[in-house]
Amino acid sequence: MNISLKGKNALIGGSSRGLGYAVARQLAISGASVTLMSRNEKKLKEIVVNLENETKIKHNYLIVDFNDFDSYKEKISTFLIDNPIDILVNNTQGPKPGDVESLSIEDYQNAFDLLFKSVVHTTSIALPFMKKNSWGRVLNMVSISVKEPLSYLALSNTIRGSVVTWAKTLANDVACDNITVNNILTGYFKTERIEELNFEKAKKLNISIDQVFDTMKNQVPMKRIGNPEEFGYLASFLCSDKSSYITGINIPIDGGLIKSL
Repeated sequence: MNISLKGKNALIGGSSRGLGYAVARQLAISGASVTLMSRNEKKLKEIVVNLENETKIKHNYLIVDFNDFDSYKEKISTFLIDNPIDILVNNTQGPKPGDVESLSIEDYQNAFDLLFKSVVHTTSIALPFMKKNSWGRVLNMVSISVKEPLSYLALSNTIRGSVVTWAKTLANDVACDNITVNNILTGYFKTERIEELNFEKAKKLNISIDQVFDTMKNQVPMKRIGNPEEFGYLASFLCSDKSSYITGINIPIDGGLIKSL
């Protein structure tokens, strides 16, 4: 099956590393002109140059700080007025780890701004152009924790759950415009984020980080941690015409980790 996104413009959040980068690269390889977003301008410039050399397509980047919602709101609003998009991949860095008892109400508010308000605001600005063209893809990168909460990720469990139910509501509203809205539920992947979380877990449990990774791999029926490229393949499919009758769903990509149906 050939996935072609030729002629499509895509905006991908948190794409200077990890799964966001994997998605951006795969969309670019599939023919889309991608705009990457993150705080790291040096890294973004390097990625854009490499992608342009690889794909022979013009790409772009936007420097944003998802932790500063007011600044982000202003930047993304200005950008999307002049640069309408066909594909929106909502993705940010995760909030800080911690269990329920260790978190303050301010922590929840900050996580709400980071994970929910930025997604809703960006999508609301991108939708009019998609509706005008009667074609659009909104893809939210969330977590398997919306199905099976992880005790050390209380903020992510809570706010990403809100994103999933909001996305289902939106999917029903815009389906008649040939716009799909879907969520990818992320399992364990070889990224900088998982290394950071495992470092904190190792410190808390007073064990080595290798022991944390071994335990994690053994929880997965496939007995391995996923490669970011595998995530990118799923994202490119959901952003293509090949997935035109798929909307409003949550797709786990986790090697079988989720135990529930």
